[in-house]
Amino acid sequence: MNKYLKALQVRLNRDEFSKLKAIDIPGVHRAIYESIDLCNPTDIFVCSDTPDEVARIRNMAIVTGEESAALAIPGHTFHFDGSNDQGRDRAVTRLLVPKGDSLSEALNQMDRDEGIAEVHGLCRDAMKGRTMIVRFLTLGPADSEFTVHCLECTDSWYVSHSVDLLYRKGYEAFRRAGPGTEFFNTLHTAGRLDDRMMSRDYKKKRIYIDYSTNTVYSVNNQYAGNSIGFKKLALRLAIRKAHQEGWLAEHFMIMGVYGPDKRKTYIAGAFPSACGKTSTAMLPGETMLADDIGYVRNIGGICRAVNIECGIFGIIQDINPHDDPLIHEILTSPGEIIFSNVLIKDARPWWLGMDEELPERGMNYTGEWFKGKTDENGEEVAPAHKNARYTVALKDLANCDPELENPAGVELGGILYGGRDYRGYVPVQQGFDWEHGIVAYGAALETETTFATVEAEGKHEINIMSIQDFISIPLGQYLHNYLQFGKNLDRVPLVFGVNYFLRDMKNGDFLNDHQDKHVWVKWMELRINNDVDAIETPTGFIPKYDDLRPLFKKVLKKNYSKKDYIKQFTIRVPENLAKLERVEAFYHENIPDLTSEVWHVLREQRERLLAAQEKYGDYISPYNFIK
Repeated sequence: MNKYLKALQVRLNRDEFSKLKAIDIPGVHRAIYESIDLCNPTDIFVCSDTPDEVARIRNMAIVTGEESAALAIPGHTFHFDGSNDQGRDRAVTRLLVPKGDSLSEALNQMDRDEGIAEVHGLCRDAMKGRTMIVRFLTLGPADSEFTVHCLECTDSWYVSHSVDLLYRKGYEAFRRAGPGTEFFNTLHTAGRLDDRMMSRDYKKKRIYIDYSTNTVYSVNNQYAGNSIGFKKLALRLAIRKAHQEGWLAEHFMIMGVYGPDKRKTYIAGAFPSACGKTSTAMLPGETMLADDIGYVRNIGGICRAVNIECGIFGIIQDINPHDDPLIHEILTSPGEIIFSNVLIKDARPWWLGMDEELPERGMNYTGEWFKGKTDENGEEVAPAHKNARYTVALKDLANCDPELENPAGVELGGILYGGRDYRGYVPVQQGFDWEHGIVAYGAALETETTFATVEAEGKHEINIMSIQDFISIPLGQYLHNYLQFGKNLDRVPLVFGVNYFLRDMKNGDFLNDHQDKHVWVKWMELRINNDVDAIETPTGFIPKYDDLRPLFKKVLKKNYSKKDYIKQFTIRVPENLAKLERVEAFYHENIPDLTSEVWHVLREQRERLLAAQEKYGDYISPYNFIK
C-alpha cells in the first residue's frame, strides 16, 4: 500500500476507502489525498457509478438547493448561477506556465508558481462542512485508442450531476487501468454560497490550468463551462497531449449527413460559441455524433474521430419548434434535463427566442424577476440570460448517431469552419486543398464575440479554428501540427468554410435564412462524394446555382432564385482583402513562429483576389467565374 493510500485510509470510512483501494494507480491516490488535505472536506463520497450512487447525486443536488425539481415535467430540474457567473470568463482563466517555458502572447497565462500559490490559498479549507464528491470518468469511449481517463473532486452536487449527463462513467475503466495510466485531474470548489446556493465570491473566481501536472483548478464558481473540468478546460490539456502524440483535439461538432441511397457521410465542424454549431449538428433528418469537442486520429491513413462527451451543455436561446424541432421536442418531454439561468414561472422554464410570449413575472438568476427590473448598473434585466443552457444526455435524442460508442470512431469526409462574418465570406465554399481550407477558413476564422463569453458583445476578432481560447501550445506549432496531420493521411477530408451571418451591403438584412444551413451541408456531402461540380473563385470552390436550386426544393421545399444566389455568392473583393490584412496583422503581432505554409496560402489568396478585381471590379458575380 503506497503512502497516499495509507493516508487516505485515515480520512475515509471503510466503504469509501475500499473503492479507492480497488484502483491500482498511485497517482490517483496522490491527487485525491492532496485535494482532501488542501480543501479539508467534512465528508468524502467516492462514486463507483452504481445506480444507487448516481441517484444519490441527483437527489443531493435537489436536497441542498443547488437544483430544484419544482417543474411540471418529470425529470426536469433547474439551476441558477450568480449574476457574475454566466459564461466562460476569459479574464480569470489562465494557463500556468513553468519558469523556462513560453507560450504565445495571445494566450492568457501567468507564472505557475504564482498561480499555484494563489489558487491553493483560495482552496484552503474551502470544503470544510461539506462533502467532497470524487468522480471517475473517461473522455471518449472506454477501452479505445481515443480514451483519456479523468478524475474530478468537487463540492458541488450540481456539477457532479451535470457530469453524469455529459460524460461516460469511468470507475470500472480506472479499475482495469494499470499503475502508470495518465489521467486529467480537476479540483473544483464552488466556494462560499449565498442563501440561493450561488457562489458569493465571484471577484475571487479563478480557473487555472496547470498543464505541467494535467490539473485544472476551478474556484468560486458554478457555471458549468467553468466548473466542469472536462469541457474546455481539459481541452487545453488534451491539445498538449495531442501535440506530443500526433493527433488533434478540437472544438468540433460531428454529424452524419445522408446522401443519395441512404449514404451517410460524417462531417465535423468548428464554430465559436453561439455561432450555429449545435443547430448545425441538430439538423432534422441527419444524425448527431458530437456537438462540442472531438478527438481526431490518423488510424491506418484514415481520419477518424470520436465525441469525447456523451451529452450536451447547449445554449437554449432561440430554440423553438420551427427552427429546432428535434431539440425542442426533447426540452418539452419527460426525461432528465437540467435547465440553467432560464426564467421559471408556472412550474415551467421560459427562455429568450422560444416563439412564445414570456411572462411578465417569475424567478430567474437575479431572484424575483419582473418586467422592467434593473441591475446595479441601471440596465434592464432580461427574463432569462442570453447564455441560458440545458444539459441532456445524447442518448435521449432521437437523432443520436448509433456510432456514438464505437471505440474506433467514425471516418470524417469533411471539416467545416464558420463564424459571424457579416461582410466577407460567402455562405459556403470549399478549399482548394487541405492547406488552403485549413488556413483560409480555419486559421483565418474571424468572428464577432457573443454572449457565451463574459465580455462585451459585438467585437470582431480572429479566433483560430474557433479554438484559440483553449490552445495551450504555441499557436504557430498548433497550426503546423494541423497542416502536417493532413499530409500524413491517405484519405484527406475536404475542408469547407461557412458563413450563416452574411448581410446585404445596402440594407443590412441577413442573406441566409436560419434553415439554409441544411442546404449548405447537403451540398458538402455531395462534393465529398464527387456527385456535383463547383465554380472556382479566388477564395475557394462555390456551388453552382443549378445544384443548389433542386437542393432548396428538396430539403426546404423552398424556391431559390438566381437573384438570391447572386447576392449570396458574389465575391466581395474589398472586404476579403481587408480581412486578409486583419488576419496578417494578428499573425505578425501574436505568432512570431508562424509556419511559411500559412503565409504562402494567404499570399496566393491575395494575388487571386487582386487579379479578379482588376478583371471584373470590386463585386464579382459568381457567373463571371464560370469557364
